[in-house]
Amino acid sequence: MESFTALTSASAPWFVGWGTLALINAGLAQGKNRSGVLWFVLSLILGPVATLILVVMPRARGKFF
Repeated sequence: MESFTALTSASAPWFVGWGTLALINAGLAQGKNRSGVLWFVLSLILGPVATLILVVMPRARGKFF
């Protein structure tokens, strides 16, 4: 049981940081007229790579005409 608590307490900051990054990316995506929920999920999987993709991507157009 002690090894489990040592493992969870050591990795807890990583989970908190990864989740916070996912929330930031969702807000960034919504600011670029993209789906916040989709980018939240992608950020949970890709992490900082999703942030880089979002920063490089241009803003989505609202209307085509």
